[in-house]
Amino acid sequence: MSTQHLLHPELHPILKAVPPFQFRRDNLENFRNARASAAVLGDAGAAGVRREEVIIRSNSAIGGSYAMSCLLYTPEQSGPTGAYLHIHGGGYIGGRKEYSEHMNTQIASTLGVTVLAVGYRLAPEHPIPAPLDDCYAALAWLHDQSTNLGIDPARIAIGGESAGGGLAAALAIRARDEGKYPVCHQHLTYPMLDDRTGTPERFGDPLVGEFVWNRQSNRFGWSCYLGEHPAQAPYVPARVAQVDGLPPTWMFTVSLDLFRDENIEYAQRLLAAGIDTELVVMPGACHGFQLLPNTSFSKRYADTHLEALGRALNKN
Repeated sequence: MSTQHLLHPELHPILKAVPPFQFRRDNLENFRNARASAAVLGDAGAAGVRREEVIIRSNSAIGGSYAMSCLLYTPEQSGPTGAYLHIHGGGYIGGRKEYSEHMNTQIASTLGVTVLAVGYRLAPEHPIPAPLDDCYAALAWLHDQSTNLGIDPARIAIGGESAGGGLAAALAIRARDEGKYPVCHQHLTYPMLDDRTGTPERFGDPLVGEFVWNRQSNRFGWSCYLGEHPAQAPYVPARVAQVDGLPPTWMFTVSLDLFRDENIEYAQRLLAAGIDTELVVMPGACHGFQLLPNTSFSKRYADTHLEALGRALNKN
């Protein structure tokens, strides 16, 4: 049964822009290269933002040492700023740190905060724990360099989209558990949280997950990311036993996203634990709708995302 009638007509071009793709390991590079043109750096300087590459050393018990390329966006502002650690999406198997260039530049320029975009390692070449180790190394670097960067270490937020949101949620759990590098806020856009979604164990609502990222995509992405390792927290955030002590959360999802129900369930757990949580569900949209940047949906999302992050980083 097609759910195209539930997708707002303004977003119908995404059906052609992102046609169905049957993931296999032998065609993974095709997926990675399909959006390579989106990884284009703009003129951050025109927005009053300095962008530079920084190399952060990450060490993983399995993946070994890695010189990780990240992008640092610094606003023209005096005095301590907040910081936002951004983790790109791509199903744990693709994506690039440059994909959110426009949004990260806008965050730095409009909110006056420093942004670090993480170039973490991808599965299946680098399954857990490497991707999360890379993100943790980036968080540690922001804290360790906070004085040099003019960052208030009490105002460091983390976030991302899809798998990037999943990694941000996992990073929040690890930061809580290790207690060394605090996070003041997690900013999650349809995060990929639960390896069981789309499996016979949890097939879910048949009206979600038809477009862009479907059940087969999800099973493939999680199998690559987990490798031979058990599905457990923090790598699978939905499996964490306790959410107490996690940071205030903003979560955004859409009505036709495969992750809709796991996102709502995770937000409910946070709320039940007394964590300051805001959940936004946009109707009529599917996963990856921002790939059409000029729609009213993408513009509303950008405004909502920016406003909520500004509140989180500037409320003190």
